[in-house]
Amino acid sequence: MINQVTLVGRLTEDPELRFTSEEKGVVNITVALNRFGRGGRSDSEADFIPCVVWGKQAENTVEYCRKGTLVGIKGELQTRNYVNREDKKVYVTEVLVDKIRFLSKNKEENKDDLEMNVKASN
Repeated sequence: MINQVTLVGRLTEDPELRFTSEEKGVVNITVALNRFGRGGRSDSEADFIPCVVWGKQAENTVEYCRKGTLVGIKGELQTRNYVNREDKKVYVTEVLVDKIRFLSKNKEENKDDLEMNVKASN
């Protein structure tokens, strides 16, 4: 079976590094992706995909990325659930990041630089 996700989008907020009790770094990020419809890419509709980055990649993400940074992500889709404080079961679907590429410093970079970065990451 195949469980592989590839995304290219922008961070919705500055990433914040946390550490587990075993001192392993983790960062939760949300990547915004414009939707494609029948008429092509839509600038008015987007999906917001939660992602989890672990270890050294998490530390690098915090160091080099800010809100609006264009990133490329390769990972796998995972689901989990837990019971919250109100005793309700909460279901979570997220991308467990295997690789993350930083494609821009911020969203103001010009289009030519972004295209070169995307080509270089392939």
